[in-house]
Amino acid sequence: MSRRNLDGRAFAAMILAGAETLSQNASAVDALNVFPVPDGDTGTNMNLSMSSGAREVEHLDSPDIGKVGIALSKGLLMGARGNSGVILSQLFRGFTKSIENKKEINAQEFAAALQAGVDMAYKAVMKPVEGTILTVAKDAAKKAVASAKEETDIIALMEAVIEEAEASLNRTPDLLPVLKDVGVVDSGGKGLLCVYEGFLASLKGESVPKKAVLPALDDMVNAEHHKSAQSMLSTEDIEFGFCTEVMVRLDQDKRTFKEETFRNELSRFGDSLLVVADDTLAKVHIHAEEPGNVLNLAQRYGDLIKIKIENMREQHTSIISQEHDEKKPAGVMKEARKPFGIVTVAMGEGISELFASIGASHVIEGGQTMNPSTEDIVEAVQSVNAETVFILPNNSNIVMAANQAASVAEENVIVIPAKTVPQGMTALLAFNPDQPADVNEANMLEAIRNVKSGQVTYSVRDTHIDGKDIKKGDFIGILNSSIIGSAEDRINAAKLLLDEMIGEEDEIVTILYGEDAPEEEAEKLAEYITSVCEDIEVEIHNGRQPLYPYIFAAE
Repeated sequence: MSRRNLDGRAFAAMILAGAETLSQNASAVDALNVFPVPDGDTGTNMNLSMSSGAREVEHLDSPDIGKVGIALSKGLLMGARGNSGVILSQLFRGFTKSIENKKEINAQEFAAALQAGVDMAYKAVMKPVEGTILTVAKDAAKKAVASAKEETDIIALMEAVIEEAEASLNRTPDLLPVLKDVGVVDSGGKGLLCVYEGFLASLKGESVPKKAVLPALDDMVNAEHHKSAQSMLSTEDIEFGFCTEVMVRLDQDKRTFKEETFRNELSRFGDSLLVVADDTLAKVHIHAEEPGNVLNLAQRYGDLIKIKIENMREQHTSIISQEHDEKKPAGVMKEARKPFGIVTVAMGEGISELFASIGASHVIEGGQTMNPSTEDIVEAVQSVNAETVFILPNNSNIVMAANQAASVAEENVIVIPAKTVPQGMTALLAFNPDQPADVNEANMLEAIRNVKSGQVTYSVRDTHIDGKDIKKGDFIGILNSSIIGSAEDRINAAKLLLDEMIGEEDEIVTILYGEDAPEEEAEKLAEYITSVCEDIEVEIHNGRQPLYPYIFAAE
């Protein structure tokens, strides 16, 4: 059996098979996360992201592979969850750019599309790390390009891709020492391998995806999101000061536009850079210290048709977004936009209520094991009806999705890259509605640099990490992102963490106790803190968060 050409219907079947294979293996991919905690969710994020892309393809009956690719790319972009999901979306965005004008492709074009995806994904990540999904994708694409010089059978080419992807995956511990310490391969790379294995199975006619799985899974996740603050009442710092967004109507008569060249030219002005372009428009999102330089460069390629800079509120209108209007009952007058809104992510009813009480406009229920998608975040931004919206992800695995949401949202959006709940709370407390956006951004960024975050959870397996032997069932103390020790019982693990965490310069410690920790135990920990540091102030809140009996903040 062989196949020399790939059309839209065959590629659609591959996508559905890839999504199904990933779905069946999502738990196994989750289990490969480096930290031995019960909230490893790389497989879950990739599964939800790929499922979102697959749903866009599922009902598209087109023989044109380019149209199928465009549908996949759109679904992945809006459904991307977590860092792994965003990277997956960029891999297939680049793949699609390579084939979008084709009706069918051959083996050489398929290989070139895989390489184009790798190029796009590496550009999307500010500091690519080898030994991750990026490396597996890169090695597999390189093998495909080399094989396609002689191999014309797409099935044989896909077999070569999978062989190299598996070999690359097995090499990831040699590139990332932490993987070798724990004795696992990279989880994102494993997820990508699952997708490729589904592709091959479809090409060989060996499996038929269970289509009903795709919408059911997404419905389950969506049911947990989108709770507003009113209804609930219930890694890297950005050093550039101006969140700048500009759309350019490309003028090909002025200058030949190349997205890669444009991106490289812009990169010298700042960070958090994302460029999305087609034949007629280019959209730029960048954090820059001198936004005028960004606008001058962009204008060389065409007319500037939309500009948003966070300290230029006169550029924004008071008209409610279309989606907000659609949700309003007939006859209800439009509301004027507020100057500011704050969207934050929280895990646990108590933490959600706390964020709402200190000023969050909209709280997305999510976090570990339940990362909100790009689309979830965009909808939250639109719901607050504000000229400038700050996003607090409060989880390192949500920052990329937040940045991606900022790049596609109509509103002026500023992402404050809070990676923990304590960082998010501190940033929110630093917000002052009487100050302009640029001042608030600077103050909030400074706030997250000055808070220490601690977490207590439990180990789901025996492991050796950071020079420490940890047994399954032990409680683990995590300071910022490093495991500092473990103990057989929860309160001793908490004390180990607090001893390491609290310094002479600290004035206040906040304890958020979870759904598995009794209030009396939290009070004993507060007494322990004041017995060691008698001048320190301690606050206790019932966070009701799952998986983490305690979350601590010290500042």
